[in-house]
Amino acid sequence: MDAAQQEATARARELQRNWYGEPLGALFRRLIDDLGLNQARLAGVLGLSAPMLSQLMSGQRAKIGNPAVVQRVQLLQDLAGQVADGSVSAAEATERMEEIKKSQGGSVLSNTTQSTGSSGAPTVKRVVREIQSLLRSVAAAGDIIEAADTLAPSHPELAEFLRVYGAGRTSDAVAHYQSHQS
Repeated sequence: MDAAQQEATARARELQRNWYGEPLGALFRRLIDDLGLNQARLAGVLGLSAPMLSQLMSGQRAKIGNPAVVQRVQLLQDLAGQVADGSVSAAEATERMEEIKKSQGGSVLSNTTQSTGSSGAPTVKRVVREIQSLLRSVAAAGDIIEAADTLAPSHPELAEFLRVYGAGRTSDAVAHYQSHQS
């Protein structure tokens, strides 16, 4: 890879970090490991071609153009978390992946089986991811940070909210959410 290609790849990965919280290569590798998939199966569940998935993972392409695919990525991240914490079995995960594959995007909070914990209430992580998804569908992380910087002098709490949910990591947003619950 020549210097120009390396620079373009680095730029694409930085854009991915801004848009998705981390480079897609790392995110997709984690999903593959956590859910016991291979790249071809992950591509199928997401509704991407295998070459497109490869381009996104390698940084040859920066952005997922289809909002429904972005939604499926978020659903798979939630599912991977549920498998990791033991609330969803491997068999249930396989069944859920088929549901995710068929999903067309839109509000996932309306789908109770995918958005709730064992109590029937939406999980904190699920709520946080919905907020992140909504903010990130409106603007890129860099624009959200710029808006937060503009708001910070007069509305510091709102600026913090925008930074944490609009451009931060899910774990930080979960901690923020939990710290503001009474």
